[in-house]
Amino acid sequence: MRSFHRDTAPIVTFSPHLQTADDLAAYWLRQVTVRLRREICWRPREPAGLADRLSDSLGMQRFWEEKQAFFHSDPTAKYLSDQLREARPPQGAKGRTQRGSFSWVIRRLKLDDAATFVLALALTAVFDSAAGSVLAACLNDPMKHYPTLALAQKLWDAPERILTLADPAHPLFRFGLLGPPLQTSATDSISFVDWESPVSVPALVANQLLFPGSPLPPALPPLTPVADTAGDGELILDPRQAGALLHRGRNNGLAIVPVFGPGGSAHLETVRAWAQYTGQEVVACNYLPGIHENNDYLKTIATLCWLRERSLYLGQEAAPLLAQPGGQTQHRYSPLWLSIQSIPITIYLSITHRSQLGSIPPHLLQPQIKTAPLSFRQRRALWQKLLGPKADGLQSVISECSRRFRYEQETLRRIADGLGRLTGSISAKDLIAACRSHLELDMGELAQPVAPRFKGENLILPPRQHRQFREIVKAMQSLTEVHYEWGTGRAWNENGISVLFAGSPGTGKTMAAEILALELDLPIFRIDLSQVVNKYIGETEKNLKRLFDAADISDTILFFDEADSLFGRRTEVKDAHDRYANLEISYLLERMERFKGLAILATNRKKDLDEAFLRRLRYIIDFPFPGTEERKSIWRQVIPPTVDHSGIDIAFMARQFQLTGGHIRSIVLNACLQAASSKPATSPEGKVAPVVKETFKGVLTMEHVIAAIKREYDKMGQSVSLEHFGPYAGIVEQMEKNEG
Repeated sequence: MRSFHRDTAPIVTFSPHLQTADDLAAYWLRQVTVRLRREICWRPREPAGLADRLSDSLGMQRFWEEKQAFFHSDPTAKYLSDQLREARPPQGAKGRTQRGSFSWVIRRLKLDDAATFVLALALTAVFDSAAGSVLAACLNDPMKHYPTLALAQKLWDAPERILTLADPAHPLFRFGLLGPPLQTSATDSISFVDWESPVSVPALVANQLLFPGSPLPPALPPLTPVADTAGDGELILDPRQAGALLHRGRNNGLAIVPVFGPGGSAHLETVRAWAQYTGQEVVACNYLPGIHENNDYLKTIATLCWLRERSLYLGQEAAPLLAQPGGQTQHRYSPLWLSIQSIPITIYLSITHRSQLGSIPPHLLQPQIKTAPLSFRQRRALWQKLLGPKADGLQSVISECSRRFRYEQETLRRIADGLGRLTGSISAKDLIAACRSHLELDMGELAQPVAPRFKGENLILPPRQHRQFREIVKAMQSLTEVHYEWGTGRAWNENGISVLFAGSPGTGKTMAAEILALELDLPIFRIDLSQVVNKYIGETEKNLKRLFDAADISDTILFFDEADSLFGRRTEVKDAHDRYANLEISYLLERMERFKGLAILATNRKKDLDEAFLRRLRYIIDFPFPGTEERKSIWRQVIPPTVDHSGIDIAFMARQFQLTGGHIRSIVLNACLQAASSKPATSPEGKVAPVVKETFKGVLTMEHVIAAIKREYDKMGQSVSLEHFGPYAGIVEQMEKNEG
């Protein structure tokens, strides 16, 4: 490239002092400027003037000879015609032509003079702000400021050569240097030539062609090499095989390399490390709302990357580009990938699910680069690095958070940035709260979050079951140490714990699950089996996968109530229904074994569970009917402390009525509801109940409780003799008499 001085350089455009360092580009811009000036000289001499485009078109043939004679007789037109015979500058040797320049493009695409002229014509409209009015005059339309193929045909000496450019497969269009002069029919399948559509060069591409040494735009920052990527991800790919495939893909057209990994993982660092290994130069496309979603802009970016010999990285914010269009099968691929598939660049595309590749034509896809999830030790080391001095004294909670919250690098960085803004030291509660604030469990309608209502003292169990319950708490609290310090994680694949709560309804299974969530400080979700189980083949497995994938990001309690309906026994295959039902159970077994949180199965039909599930359960607690002493404790516990129950014979009720905790809670609630709306009751001896003290909000008598017990037995469909009510049988007799 030659150097130039603005005062001595020849004029190449209408505006003064607009220059380019590319001699060939300057030559062709002058060709365009001179031809436009000559056309303007001729325009006033046409009988139709500038007012009638139809007459202009009809008179082109009639006045052609007159126009050619004018170009050689009129002094100004003759001077301009002589300027067109300017000697073309010699193109430099191949090694001296700067990549991405106008000269390089002409050589690389082997463009003929007609195509080169059209490219220069489109460049003039973008490069020179004064060209718009000139183009409008030549087009005989004051509203048009960009050239068309029709204008190029009028200006060029061999107009028939322009027709070859009206092909979407022409290199100028395939490589994104020009916008296609095409319109699409209503059927959305047939494209035809439109001579009147504007052809233009995107501004970023024009800048590259005319000033190839200029910096890349701020939206395309380069991925600088890194000295150490330890802990930032792991490349799982055969470098030699991948390198060969990528090289072949770039020569043939677009090559899309999926960078697969969980959300928030170090996709960017993985691509940076891979580019450093292969010697590629990669730029990232920063997300710009409203622009990033524009297919034309991204096509321009792809063209610019090809001109600069850069690969492109699209991060997870490019997810809208991966949406699969609806409609007919032939339109299932995204228009973006179809429009840039001929541009020979490599795009590293960040994805979190393989299903996101459905909108990309398969022939564009290359072997994926897999970003492995961070291991426990990598997370712990990264926490120490990110928190720095603030991590002093938090080694234990950092280890616990590293196991409990299985976040990836980008998420850890965001959490650490937030904690870094806190003044002073960080407490264990601060770290756990910050981790939980970034927890996004999207289970849709498959599960509902449960707010724990009970505390540990509310759970009343026999000594043996109570010890088992405490063992579950200790086991979950010891997972970090046992898995990663003692080494059991290698043998057990860092799995969590699965337990079974078996027993009759009302024996405390749900209460125990909620107490576990409270004591372990874990979120709990009740699985909605009506949403999980689907009659269509394969849908149940999809729902289960979505459920477990969402829960695996953090220690979570999944509570499967009525578990026998989902974890039932596999049967002998007699028809297709049996076969697919067994597949569902097999899939559930496999996912349960890999689940890292706490899975609680509750059932009152333990014998109906598949034996394979029972083998995978760490703990099984049988919730028995409470004995007399347990029932006494339950009665005392469920009566609200603000209710005066001094007239209640708890020992009698615990001894006489073998009820579960669930039934007792129901009885007390019903009794309170009736007591609140009734007048002062009388005791069996006929005495009026005492006046409620100020410390109590209400009074509960045996009459209310006995009536509620009778109703509960009726609800269960069980008959109870009057003798069973002992001294309070009269209350029941009076009830039956009133109802009779």
